[in-house]
Parts: sequence; C-alpha cells; structure tokens
Amino acid sequence: MPYINIKVTDENVTREQKKALIKGATQLMVDVLNKNPETTFVVIDEVNTDNWGIGYDQVTDLRNRSN
Repeated sequence: MPYINIKVTDENVTREQKKALIKGATQLMVDVLNKNPETTFVVIDEVNTDNWGIGYDQVTDLRNRSN
C-alpha cells in the first residue's frame, strides 16, 4: 500500500494540476513497482512560501527578489 506525499508551494496550483499529479504519481507506482492503484494513496501538501526555505532564505523573499 504505497503512500506518496507531494509537497508544493501554495502558488495557485489548480485542481486540474493536482488531479494530474495524483494520476501521474499513481501511474508511476503501477509502472515501476506493479502496485495496485486502488491501494495507492497520494497526498498533496501546499506549503506557504514563508514556511519553505532554500539555503538561508524563505521562498517568499527569493520570489520577491527575482521579480
């Protein structure tokens, strides 16, 4: 019973994109590990960019600097 946890920043990921992530991750388990899609769990966590860091910086600050 695979459990897949996808973490993305909460920057307007659409419902359709989430559906595609769930479908793609499940299919990967089927193709690579021959897992049953009916017992494959996919959870998508959307993380606020203030709560996601790269190096010493928050992603919020990195995004603001690049704009």
